Amino acid sequence: MSAEAWVKLLVDDEGLRWRTVSPQRRVLVVVHNVTAATRLLDILPLWSEDVRVQTVFTCIGSSAFTNGTDEFLAARGITPIPWDEAARRPFDLAVSASHGGPLHEVGAPLIIVPHGMGYNKFLETGNRKPETGNRKPETGNRKPETGNRKPETGNRKPVFGLSPDWLMHGGRLVPSVAVLSHVEQRERLRVSCPEAVDAVLVAGDPCLDRITASRPLRETYRHALGARPEHRVLVVSSTWGPASLFGRDASLVLRLAKELPIDEYRIVLALHPNVWDGHSPWQVRRWLAECTRAGVVVLPPEEGWRAALVAADLTVGDHGSVTFYSAANGTPVLLASWPENAVDPGSPIAQLLASAPRLRPGGLAGQVDEVIRDHHPDRYRTITDLATSEPGRAARLLRAEIYSRMDLPEPPEPAEPAAVPVPEVESASSPSQLVSVGFDGATAVVVRHPASALSDPALLPADSILVTSTATPHRRWLELAEIVIHDGVHDDPRHWADATLTELPGCLLAAVRSAGGWAVTGLGLPVVHFSGPEDLGPVYAATLHAWLRTGLPIEDIPDEVSLRLGRREVTARIAGASPASAPPAR
Repeated sequence: MSAEAWVKLLVDDEGLRWRTVSPQRRVLVVVHNVTAATRLLDILPLWSEDVRVQTVFTCIGSSAFTNGTDEFLAARGITPIPWDEAARRPFDLAVSASHGGPLHEVGAPLIIVPHGMGYNKFLETGNRKPETGNRKPETGNRKPETGNRKPETGNRKPVFGLSPDWLMHGGRLVPSVAVLSHVEQRERLRVSCPEAVDAVLVAGDPCLDRITASRPLRETYRHALGARPEHRVLVVSSTWGPASLFGRDASLVLRLAKELPIDEYRIVLALHPNVWDGHSPWQVRRWLAECTRAGVVVLPPEEGWRAALVAADLTVGDHGSVTFYSAANGTPVLLASWPENAVDPGSPIAQLLASAPRLRPGGLAGQVDEVIRDHHPDRYRTITDLATSEPGRAARLLRAEIYSRMDLPEPPEPAEPAAVPVPEVESASSPSQLVSVGFDGATAVVVRHPASALSDPALLPADSILVTSTATPHRRWLELAEIVIHDGVHDDPRHWADATLTELPGCLLAAVRSAGGWAVTGLGLPVVHFSGPEDLGPVYAATLHAWLRTGLPIEDIPDEVSLRLGRREVTARIAGASPASAPPAR
């Protein structure tokens, strides 16, 4: 359907005869980008299920990060109408999660909600995308809209969402309702833009309320992220811009993956949608390709980070909202970037940046363990209590305001926060690994790192051996590997192993899935069958390698072995070795 036809169907009287339902009210939802859209989805359920209300979407086009917005909406069955049409049509209410663009043109009472943890960051008007069309473009030299009030003076910078640059147009206030999450923001607003104070609704934080409501699903989220009960989940979070964690040190994620043992940590990366939009999803995935090969779970830009925060044992972050939400959830945080000049010094995030521990060069594993060990859930409570004045009540307060503005009775069902969805992520693993096996009596003690840690030999345990997977056949890894592993069922393990090892003269053992477990062998060796957890093929092969290295005759291999992998202990059964065939001629 064309945009013109869609407009007529939704908002023109001539489209009445084609409609099945005749709603009593129409709400315009103004979408700036994916970030704002995800926050709008938190509050849409407050009215969108009411058959008395028709919701219409539009993309205002003022953000510098609009790529992917149409696709994000289309994936959810949403077709926006053009902004020019939306601006000239009458609506009963409009809702936005950002301040950019010509919002003053909206022909309806306008509610603006935050799209992050309150309003904390400095954002110069020069960074704002100029308005276009018949309006004069905004520039970095634009004078703040202040009415009859004198402009702010001194060195004070405008705070996004709290300054007249974002709230006023032509001497008039743009939003009919400016939603804030805490009364402290209202006090900062009283200083920066007193004209807006009477429009304030302190309604709490619906995003934080959903995180809190999701806590009972912690183990569900951990499982979805590939974490076992013994794993510590480490979330690495970066906002966007040069001062962010990813902007200042994009290699940090891979260094963490190299240093933290596979069986003790699950690393999850959450990048701000603007990072994906500003560089393209393809480019970001290429930059992170080695991280995913090292087992890092890379979350999609739209959703998943809130579930990850509930699952987390530690968040390594910066001055973005995600770090603050993690601290508010009682989780320890470690700052990898702390640009104090980028945030309002009177804001809660500035207080957190001044209080939280900061990442030091070197010794990442020790710092991670130290922060987790020394943390108390209430450590930042006096700061994080500034996230919301109305904990758990945002849905109730926002719905009451929305229906009051529409002049409709509220639905009878209570307005309550919903748990966030279980994240859908691509399976992440480290198919090529560096494995160290030592023996503590009858127990094999195993320490594993991703193969990419080869570039940091100082981080590796002694006697680590390289297990290379056919899924990541880097030439250098194939040349250095002592074990090659194929994560696919093969009905003739002997044939596959002999053919593969013949082409890899430096490789000693080969392992492949077989019916009921894993088959491990070498040229001239019998096939040894291991059965146990399916994800431990590299460990079984490395254990056999360690036995042979000690001089243990292969016929004396026990019927079962205990394996200790970090805090995880498992038992693998070992079937009788099948006869060896003569090695093929090289």
